[in-house]
This record gives sequence, C-alpha cells and structure tokens, in this order.
Amino acid sequence: NKLFWLFLVMMVCSGASEQAVSQWASAFAEQGLGVTKVVGDLAGPCSFAMMMGLSRTFYGKFGQKIDLERFIILSSLLAICSYLLIGLTQRPILGFMGCALTGAAVGILWPGVFSIASRTIKNGGTAMFAYLALAGDLGCSLGPTLVGFISNKAHDELKIGILAAIIFPIIMVITAFVVKNIKSSHPNRV
Repeated sequence: NKLFWLFLVMMVCSGASEQAVSQWASAFAEQGLGVTKVVGDLAGPCSFAMMMGLSRTFYGKFGQKIDLERFIILSSLLAICSYLLIGLTQRPILGFMGCALTGAAVGILWPGVFSIASRTIKNGGTAMFAYLALAGDLGCSLGPTLVGFISNKAHDELKIGILAAIIFPIIMVITAFVVKNIKSSHPNRV
C-alpha cells in the first residue's frame, strides 16, 4: 500500500519536527537568552511541553469538528513559521517564543498520523503501528542529530542548525497534501 509508505515518511517527519526543537530548547534558551543552565533547562523544555499539551488538549476538546488532515497541514505550516522565527530573528526572546510555538505546532502530528493511518489502512493491525512507531522514533533521533551536526558545522550556531531542520515540516506538508489528494481521488481503493 503506497499510503503506508507515505505514512512512514510522515511519522519520520513528525518525530524529527518535534525533537529537533525540544531536544535543543534548553541549550537555545541558555545561548539566546543568556540564562543559566538551570533556568534554560526549565524554561526551554517546559514552554515547549506546555504548548504541546495545549495543542493536544485543544484537539481533544474540538477534534470531532476539525478535519484532522487539514489540521496536520496547518500545524505543519505553523511549525515552518516557528522554525523561521527561531532561525531568522535577531531578538532572542522571539526565538525562544518560536521554540514554544513549535510545541503547539507539532503537538498533533504524531498522534494525528496514527489516527489517519488507522482509519485509512483497514487491515494494518499491530505490525503497522509498530512500523509507524519505529519510523517516528527514527525521526526523533534524526531531527536532533541534524540540528547538532549543522550547528557544529556553523561554529556552534544553534539557530542555523534549527533552521536547517525546517526540512522536516516542509516534507510533512508535502506528504500530507499527497495523502489527502490520494484519499480524495481514490476513496474506494484506500
């Protein structure tokens, strides 16, 4: 099933989009805001996690009224905007706010892809969910690794590393559009 492969790509991008920022949020807070390690360790991940929780709570409350595929596309576009804010702003506080905004943007990606895959691939079963989780975990290591590698090459400039990871939400948007197009053009074959 070609949709399964697209869902695998979406899961890689979901994990990478989430962890590329969350794993580096404390270092970003320390570097950008000039705060101590303790404050950075609390402020960065906590703001990211709080916004992610709010995003998931919002979808949990109003999800029955929202088209999940459209919500994933809009969330991915918001992730692109937040990555741009982190990477291009000259004001550290705006970059830090971009980190928090990323939490809101990526909150629905991982669970949303699972939901769409389970509705679309009827006989996927446990093996499908195992492969999707594996792809998500691969993304969770790939995203922060890319940020660290690019940052290192850019003389420890974390903003450049995070900006490079914008590739993951971009691929997510493209793949989500392809999935939505396939499902709408062949509703009986999926």
